[in-house]
Amino acid sequence: MKKLIECVPNISEGRDKNIIKQVTDVVETVEGVRLIDVDPGKATNRTVITFVGTPDEVCEAAFRVVKKAAELIDMSKHSGAHPRFGATDVCPLVPVANITMEETVEYARKLAKRIGEELGIPNYCYEFAAFKPERRNLASCRAGEYEAVKERIVTEQWKPDFGPAEFTEKVKKSGVTAVGARNFLVAYNVNLNTTSTRRANSIAFDVRERGRNKREGHPITGKIVKDEKGNPVMIPGMLKSVKAIGWFIEEYGVAQISMNLTDITVTSVHEAFDAVVKSATSRGIRVTGSELVGVIPLKAMLDAGKHYLKLQQRSIGIPDREIIKIAVKSLGLDELGPFDPDKKIIEYILEDKSQKKLVDMTVEGFTYETASESPAPGGGSISATMGAMGAALGTMVANLSSHKRGWDERWEEFSDWAEKGKYYQEQLLKMVDEDTNAFNKIMDAFGLSKNSDEDIKVRNKAIQEATRYAIEVPFKVMELCYQSMEVAKAMAEFGNPNSVSDAGVGAIAALAGVKGAYLNVKINTADLEDKEFVKDIVAKGKALQEKAAGLQKDILDIVDQKMK
Repeated sequence: MKKLIECVPNISEGRDKNIIKQVTDVVETVEGVRLIDVDPGKATNRTVITFVGTPDEVCEAAFRVVKKAAELIDMSKHSGAHPRFGATDVCPLVPVANITMEETVEYARKLAKRIGEELGIPNYCYEFAAFKPERRNLASCRAGEYEAVKERIVTEQWKPDFGPAEFTEKVKKSGVTAVGARNFLVAYNVNLNTTSTRRANSIAFDVRERGRNKREGHPITGKIVKDEKGNPVMIPGMLKSVKAIGWFIEEYGVAQISMNLTDITVTSVHEAFDAVVKSATSRGIRVTGSELVGVIPLKAMLDAGKHYLKLQQRSIGIPDREIIKIAVKSLGLDELGPFDPDKKIIEYILEDKSQKKLVDMTVEGFTYETASESPAPGGGSISATMGAMGAALGTMVANLSSHKRGWDERWEEFSDWAEKGKYYQEQLLKMVDEDTNAFNKIMDAFGLSKNSDEDIKVRNKAIQEATRYAIEVPFKVMELCYQSMEVAKAMAEFGNPNSVSDAGVGAIAALAGVKGAYLNVKINTADLEDKEFVKDIVAKGKALQEKAAGLQKDILDIVDQKMK
């Protein structure tokens, strides 16, 4: 699966559209990166740029943004409402999919090093990428803003992590950049049925991590309590990693709780929403919906949907798009306007809609494509399709059982089975196209040049690698089909008795997938030179087919007994 990271550089220009466009244009010069959002602010004189892609490509795009911003923006002439100390003020990397924070930190530090060495721009690594604890907090790195850079970077305490530790003419113009690695930040607003900013702020103080000032006597008008250093003593709020204020939005005519969820692995969107609901209800105020500003990872939406499905005691083993619908309705994300998952969820935004996939075709179209003169899709893709249909039937029985009247106390048991079935179904659907891709790799390898001995050597190596892959894919299909039969067996034994025949058909389809995939394993082994590998995988395939046949018989025996 493809690794994805997000980059959110903030440049110190929010008024000159020409400069902003020149900077954002460089993002789109890097293949594998998608520019998602450009949000300029006149008062702050700052633009937030958001792009996503594969790690190396995102880092290249980030480097080009920092370089272009330094060319076009003169920090010695900059002013704005937002704290800043560089032409590219901050440049955080955020793990989105299939990548750890530790890996993201390494990418951030490599990017910072390159910015310092190749562009001569001083920079600090902050958040998870920080080399020193005191540099983890961005506010500490940026203390005194641009005006303090000249004095700070020459000190031992605030010597940059990378780049020059002196205030040269070049640094005078570029300022300093903070490069970080952080978890995904979600800008999220919750709508209230009130116009009172004061009451909205009371709710915001209840939920935000910082909380509210501790006071003597009266909680609102009493004297603020201060510590030995003269700083206000705070009463912490309900939620960690959450910043929040209350405000009135004239456009909508309502007050909102405006939140920054600075780490959704600590406080999720649905946890923040539920906390606001709890606080608002206690104050006689009703939450009417919410608003997502910018984009969000798929996992966050699925987590929210599953959370509310579980509260309803409903199965979570349903299609992702259905889970997202539950999340949207539960959070009221469509109250102020339509919520389009394809424009709001990062993974969906990045999907290559131009690529024609077999699984996106209609059943009719897929069957006619199979029947055409083209050799692909062939038996391998059809085997995966049969397996996916078999897994889908097992999943269906689990979902029906979870929702069956009188079985309410068993909903979670069947939800777990539905989740298992859904996993096998989704993996087998991926194999439908992957089997055809494997066949195409062989065709591509045979099409390579044979003009020289070196060409022939390269071509033969490519053919062998492609052939091995064309064996491994159907063998994986065999494994998935066999494993999916566990769900069919469980549903035949104790699922909804009215659907026991569906569990049986699922087992029949799964065994067909196993047998069909095994034929593809065997036919592709003929051209592979690694005979030890061939002997081993054919033996494994034969044993797996026999086990699957035995399991199918057990399932159909149960089905027959139940139907009697």
